[in-house]
Amino acid sequence: MTPDFSSANFKTSSHTEDNGTCVEVAVAAGRCAVRDTKNRAGGLVVVSARSFGALLALLKR
Repeated sequence: MTPDFSSANFKTSSHTEDNGTCVEVAVAAGRCAVRDTKNRAGGLVVVSARSFGALLALLKR
């Protein structure tokens, strides 16, 4: 079951450019939701917190 992210506190990367081309991430109940900063109503990509952590670890290589 996907947690309700409607009142989640989404964080934007500190690397966001002034034009807003970035994504925002929120965590709830062991899941991470990612959304487009420019189109917040456009939907979410939701994955497990573990999977998101693995993605970040790969990106840091």
